[in-house]
Amino acid sequence: MKLTILGCYAATPRSFTNPTSQVLQIKNHLFLIDCGEGTQVELRRNKVKFSKIKHIFISHLHGDHFFGLVGLISTFRLLNREKELHVYGPKGIKQAITLQLKLSNSWTNYPLYFHELESKEPQLIFEDEKVSVETIPLKHRIYANGFLFKEKPGERKLNMNACLQHEIDVVYYRKIKAGGDAILDDGTVIPNKELTFDPDPPRSYAFCSDTIYKPDNLPQLKDVTFLYHESTFLEAHAKLANPTGHSTAREAGLMAKGANAHYLILGHYSTRYPDLTLFANEAKAVFENVLTADDGKVFDFDELPV
Repeated sequence: MKLTILGCYAATPRSFTNPTSQVLQIKNHLFLIDCGEGTQVELRRNKVKFSKIKHIFISHLHGDHFFGLVGLISTFRLLNREKELHVYGPKGIKQAITLQLKLSNSWTNYPLYFHELESKEPQLIFEDEKVSVETIPLKHRIYANGFLFKEKPGERKLNMNACLQHEIDVVYYRKIKAGGDAILDDGTVIPNKELTFDPDPPRSYAFCSDTIYKPDNLPQLKDVTFLYHESTFLEAHAKLANPTGHSTAREAGLMAKGANAHYLILGHYSTRYPDLTLFANEAKAVFENVLTADDGKVFDFDELPV
């Protein structure tokens, strides 16, 4: 489980910062979350393989979160992509993208599917045998969603010493890992708990940008492992947060505390501030485990204790 930050700054891009986009690697998936201007350049810079991206999640239709999408879709065409691509985003995203493709005569030569979102309640939008993705209703100046990515419980781990001691044939290992008991030739039943260890606890990642402080989301975020939450402003400019549909670093900390999150990752910083430690210090006043996103930064979740 790994998160690569391609961009994490608010609004206008600068020569040394990028608007929102990130890649979540989870259970053999490579999910692209938001696609601000310059995303495909940052994908190249961070050596992310384009061909592995099959699902793109767009939080809302402000330019700094999706203006890079049509360029990326067009580049996939130039690279002779054949795999299908799924885009999840607010209603209107299909019209916005297909109009540009139509006017530029740049229709894709691969299957392109849009999954448009309208619900203001949490909604399951993707699921397979290893991971699920739900929307997190946000409150911004326009319709917006965050996304909650959750691992499903894995197989149990074999206690090889116990399996060898009972002389259990390897052909039964898969059944045992799936939770089954073992039956010996003489009919003796060996309970699964004697042959296996518990699997690693499933982890989760919540992406919340852009939104005002919204504590009614806390039940959905309860015990989330990693919470990315926007922190556009510091408390010194708190009066700007609600009118613009954003949060402060302290409010992000309160969300992490209320959710009993393991880690808080701050991002979507206003470019008015010169030092990211200001955001971390403010959030740490209410929540201990604070990390700061930055362009090009990689969080290897496997290396963080939970």
